[in-house]
Amino acid sequence: MSKLSVIKDREPASDCCSGGDVRPAKDIREAIKQRYGQAVQAVVRGAKPSCCGSSARDAATGMGGTDPITRDLYASDQTDGLPEEALLASFGCGNPTALADLQPGEIVLDLGSGGGIDVLLSAKRVGPTGKAFGLDMTDEMLDLAERNKAKAGATNVEFLKGTIEEIPLPDSSVDAIISNCVINLSGDKDKVLQEAFRVLRPGGRLAVSDIVLRRELSESARKSMALWTGCVAGALVESEYVAKLGRAGFCDITVEATRIYTKDDAAEMASSSCCGGDMTETLASLEGAIVSAFIRAKRP
Repeated sequence: MSKLSVIKDREPASDCCSGGDVRPAKDIREAIKQRYGQAVQAVVRGAKPSCCGSSARDAATGMGGTDPITRDLYASDQTDGLPEEALLASFGCGNPTALADLQPGEIVLDLGSGGGIDVLLSAKRVGPTGKAFGLDMTDEMLDLAERNKAKAGATNVEFLKGTIEEIPLPDSSVDAIISNCVINLSGDKDKVLQEAFRVLRPGGRLAVSDIVLRRELSESARKSMALWTGCVAGALVESEYVAKLGRAGFCDITVEATRIYTKDDAAEMASSSCCGGDMTETLASLEGAIVSAFIRAKRP
């Protein structure tokens, strides 16, 4: 989000990669804002940062390249005609526009729209009679998204500033909601899903890409700031994700794993974690526990 949201209740340790005193939730929010803000600066300089596996330092210097979560998400024919910076600023874990079944004339909302790639792709699908909204909380990302919108010549796109826990749109105002590796960053996921349900029209659908866990994380992994800002420690176990969607009122809920991460992926991610410490052991312990997934649901 980048794909960003306010993290409210989970509180990792003061030491980025190890134990220590619990730090305030606002520190988590600031860490994420800083990381993705540096990522935007790298994009503007022409680097290819990554926010799910590379560190803020790597993003700022252009070192570290792509990581197992964010790479190879879009086919070249899908991104033809889009500004290069929109693609470079994509920090997702999937392609939600491919599963949302968007139709001409529909209104779609992207939660945590970042540089705008999924909004611009959605705008093409809904056409001139439809509209694509993007919601993000960071000024740097919104500025970049507006520039990408102008470069793409998109007239049916609007970017909004706000958090995914408090969507600045009326009740029953959109046909579809998409999101790309953002909901896992929120510490109040119940509120996110309740808000998504609120702004969807009856019969509307949620179609998001996100990181999902197949088992609980260890305490050391949950306390890692690197993993919080890197799309892992805030992720939900699959059954919990489904339960939260159901409690928010959604039906026809499905979770489809699209990529299962291995110990080799973990080692690659750990090699560029936000601290200088070695996180390989922590991440390698998650062999097979972390997946990218398509999550679909409908509002009755």
